[in-house]
Amino acid sequence: MADILTLGELLIDLTQTGTDENGNGIFAAYPGGAPANVAVAAKRLGADTGFVGKVGNDVFGRSLKAVLDKEGVDAKGLYVSDKVPTTLAIVSIDSKGEREFSFYRNPGADTQLTEDEAISAIRDSFPLILHVGSLSLTDEPIRTACESAVRYAKENGALISYDPNYRASLWESEETAVIMMKKLLPLTDILKVSDEELVMLTGSSDPEVGTKVLADYGISLVLVTLGPDGVFIRSGDNFATVPGFSVTVADTNGAGDTFLGATLCKLAGKLRQGGELEWDELKDFVVFANKAASLTCSRHGAIPAMPRAEEINL
Repeated sequence: MADILTLGELLIDLTQTGTDENGNGIFAAYPGGAPANVAVAAKRLGADTGFVGKVGNDVFGRSLKAVLDKEGVDAKGLYVSDKVPTTLAIVSIDSKGEREFSFYRNPGADTQLTEDEAISAIRDSFPLILHVGSLSLTDEPIRTACESAVRYAKENGALISYDPNYRASLWESEETAVIMMKKLLPLTDILKVSDEELVMLTGSSDPEVGTKVLADYGISLVLVTLGPDGVFIRSGDNFATVPGFSVTVADTNGAGDTFLGATLCKLAGKLRQGGELEWDELKDFVVFANKAASLTCSRHGAIPAMPRAEEINL
């Protein structure tokens, strides 16, 4: 049994790293994709992780498989499409390190994961925690694959982690995105949202109010990332803001995934140990995750920037 399986997109982040003398963008091809990022982040911090998804039979797909192998993420659930190329995300960075995304994904190989492939991979390496994101809800057949995988894992005792990771360019409208993103909320145990996504899903920018709306879906743990202000957490009637760490930002790409991977790593370890999770212990987990995310922000790329356990000194 794996600690954590993640399902969804594994892709190439063509990330702007600067400009040449003529002002043209210079881009580096980094491995990325939010669910894959979460798997690597948790693995680097000590969890047993695996990934379920699909890449193209091309140089990018082969390089991404090599990254998972190098990082020690179980890639038995990584399938290869001979018909559709590996998905590309173009990531532009502004002066504050914030990102803007555009995608070469019409279709991309990540969208071609089938229901049978997803269920088979989860059955083979059944996890304590299954993590998914909303990019898997934008297209078929991965939409059905994702929904079925979540239901199968939930019915068989896994905890469900969900990141409604909104990317406007992948949806026909914000209204459609919200409808689809809400579909998995009743099946979710652990939810990570940004402050923007909190407003989209609840209509409230107040973390105390918005997280109560989300908790009423039956979600045990709600995590709202607040950028440099840290993370707001709610578990039942307990809630608090856990401050972040100040760093010089190079690139925020992968920071939220690092945060979530670190949190899931700690939670999976607690599940292995057994016993009740105490509120103060949960806050300590979030402090650890905030530190991990801050280190990712201080470096370029998503997966390449993620820290290892020995780097997190608290």
